[in-house]
Amino acid sequence: MTGLPALVDPLAGMAWAALLVFLRVAAAMFAIPGLGEQVISVRVRLVLVLMLTAIVAPGAPFLDTLPPFRRELFFLGLATETLSGLFLGLVLRFFIMAIQTAGSIAAQSTSLAQLMGQSGLDPLPAVGHILTTAALALLMSTGFHVKAAAFFVQTYQILPVLSFPNPADIAEAGRQRVSESFALAFSLAAPFVTLSVIYNLTLGVINKAMPQLMVAFVGAPVISFGAIAMLLVSAPVMLSAWLTAFERFLAVPFR
Repeated sequence: MTGLPALVDPLAGMAWAALLVFLRVAAAMFAIPGLGEQVISVRVRLVLVLMLTAIVAPGAPFLDTLPPFRRELFFLGLATETLSGLFLGLVLRFFIMAIQTAGSIAAQSTSLAQLMGQSGLDPLPAVGHILTTAALALLMSTGFHVKAAAFFVQTYQILPVLSFPNPADIAEAGRQRVSESFALAFSLAAPFVTLSVIYNLTLGVINKAMPQLMVAFVGAPVISFGAIAMLLVSAPVMLSAWLTAFERFLAVPFR
């Protein structure tokens, strides 16, 4: 019986650390791309949270310095880890917003905004749905669950456990991510914007040369088929650039 405390104490410390990891991962799961999508049932997401917790907890860098479990520390961890997890999930969600914004820009600039109507949880044009679905499929097929686990381990060096995030640092990181998200979205949609500018300039020249010609009636099929062809050609490049930016952030978050 004298050896029982020596056996139980490490297990209790590990359970306490796993609980803190669970709180952070569960909060991030509300917004994390792929694993936290609304189309996934709550039970499946709970299983994913438990699996990520089992992977992240043994590699958490705070295991040796974590204070013993106390009730006040539990409530502190409930607040701090939930806030940190929500922030991390939203930061990763900005990459999905970037590809959605790129699809919206491409659709609006090439008259494909109402193609096939609206469908899905998010009111996106068809181009946005195609790019978003393809991006999520590409993300999950490249081992995002492994990269997400490594990302959560790294976050404890930026957002320490049992510590409230610094509001100034959070605001600066959020501003930077929003700025980079819009920059990425516009760079991905740049071919469609260029096609739209060329189309409208050509339409203006033709209308000036032949005022009697109904250029809008003639040009509508051209821009529609041209945009679809552009999507067919540029989608692999867009998705590759998006995935590279995402993986770069996962490898070195908040650089």
